[in-house]
Amino acid sequence: MTATVTGDDGLARPVWASVDPMLRDYYDHEWGMPVRDEHGLYERISLEAFQAGLSWATILRKRPAFRAAFANFDPDIVATYDEGDVERLMADAGIVRNNLKIRAAITNAKATIAMREEGGLVDFVWSFQPKETPTPASLEEIPTKSPESIALSKALRKKGFAFVGPTTMYALMEAIGIVDTHLVDSHRRGSSGVWPA
Repeated sequence: MTATVTGDDGLARPVWASVDPMLRDYYDHEWGMPVRDEHGLYERISLEAFQAGLSWATILRKRPAFRAAFANFDPDIVATYDEGDVERLMADAGIVRNNLKIRAAITNAKATIAMREEGGLVDFVWSFQPKETPTPASLEEIPTKSPESIALSKALRKKGFAFVGPTTMYALMEAIGIVDTHLVDSHRRGSSGVWPA
C-alpha cells in the first residue's frame, strides 16, 4: 500500500491531505513552508497549543474565528488581554473554549514581547533546527518529537511560554519548515527551500 494518494491533478499527497479541500489547500500551500516573522510564528504557536488533543482540521476550520477573537494574533494586543477578555473568549463558540489554552495564548503573547530584547522569538525558535531532517516513506515513520523539539520545549518554558510541550513543538517545527516531514514521494517534499528534495 502506498503512503500517498495521487490526486486528480496528478500530484501525490498523504491520505490526510487528499480528501478534504481545506486540508488539501493547507498542505499544498502552507504546511511546511518557512515562517520567519514574529506575528506568524506567534499565531502558529498559539494554534498548535489550541490543537493539543484535537484534530488539526478542527483548528483550521476555526482559524478565521481565532484570528477575529485574538486581534489577528497581534502579540502586542493579546498581551493586554485581561479577565474580561478571558470571559469574552470563553463565551466565543467560534473558537476552542479552553480556559488554560486561552490563558496560554495571552501568556505567550507577553513572552513573545519579552523576547524582543534578546534577539526575538523567530531567531530563537529557528536556532533549534536540526542538522538533518527525517525522510519518511510512510506516516508511521514520521516522528512525533525529537531531541530538538524536547530542547525547544524546555527553552520556551524557561522564557515563560505555556502549552509548548515536546510533541506540540515538533508539530510546530513541521508546520513552519524547521524539519521537512513530507513523505519522500509527496509532491511537496523539499519544496520549503530549507531542505533539499
